[in-house]
Amino acid sequence: MLSQDDIKNALGAVKYPGFSRDIISFGLVKEISVANGAVSVVMQLTSPNPDAARQIKIDAEQVLKKLSGVKHVIVEVRQPTTGQAETGKTFGQNKVAGVKRVIAIASGKGGVGKSTCSVNLACALKHLGAKVGLLDCDIYGPSIPLMMGVHERPTVNEAERLVPPSNHGVKVMSIGLLLTDDQPVIWRGPMITKTINQFLLAVEWGDLDYLLVDLPPGTGDAQLSLCQTVPLDGGVIISTPQEASLGVVRKGIAMFRKVNVPILGIVENMSYFTAPNGERVEIFGHGGGQEEAARQDVPFLGEVPLFTEIREGGDRGTPIVVSTPNHAVGKVFIQIAETLRKNLK
Repeated sequence: MLSQDDIKNALGAVKYPGFSRDIISFGLVKEISVANGAVSVVMQLTSPNPDAARQIKIDAEQVLKKLSGVKHVIVEVRQPTTGQAETGKTFGQNKVAGVKRVIAIASGKGGVGKSTCSVNLACALKHLGAKVGLLDCDIYGPSIPLMMGVHERPTVNEAERLVPPSNHGVKVMSIGLLLTDDQPVIWRGPMITKTINQFLLAVEWGDLDYLLVDLPPGTGDAQLSLCQTVPLDGGVIISTPQEASLGVVRKGIAMFRKVNVPILGIVENMSYFTAPNGERVEIFGHGGGQEEAARQDVPFLGEVPLFTEIREGGDRGTPIVVSTPNHAVGKVFIQIAETLRKNLK
């Protein structure tokens, strides 16, 4: 005889379109009824994307009809109302207490300097007078503590909430602050989802104008978990100029659009290098980020050149925006932060 667990197990084969995780692990299935060979399932999506809803409904009906003993299948997929979509608030999401804006910093692939951009943008917003937090969601390769010069562990307050340490005026939370040196994180998707939820909702962030979230590369569990946990005010895409990077940038943009997150713009990192003799060397090509922004009809936020001082600042825990804000690169990050702030207003 069919049970609700049989239905859940079958629906575990249905993936959220474009992602690796299934609809059960994301908690999209809200009601299951089984009686006399008739199965009724109600789902609640967090995105108003009609294509995703249609595909999930088709896939769910197919897997359920294959179950032995099933004679009739009804799958209802509910989505946010228009008003909810306009405000950015969708079912199942929670505002982060005290935080006015949540901004995701993402990239389609690794090695493009996303975390370097994240720390400098956070410090640039602080430089402009904002209250800023920085959340490192790169569970497998956390580098934000090193780059921000934060080494102390979070404390726990009377309400049993984590209190993030801070440096350079920016509050920081990362799995790297909870592990011993060189301890690897060997987790499956559900553990990552739970950790990200706790870092967002069980941390005493206090009053912040901006919480920047440094995402791991790609479009997998961590990215979708973030989009499903809190209403994002937008995403910033970091890329390098060459086509190998821009090709996956398109996937990152498509991911945000699927879950109704506005694209705040593209930053072209490692745009060029200035040789000691003053010659401008475009190691990875040039202009690809700006061209892609035009193709995708999203803002181009600026180009960040290659300078040894950027790497040195990250290695010693003092971002270049903090150590030398008047440096050419420091000015670039501050200008990008100013543009972001204006666009969000």
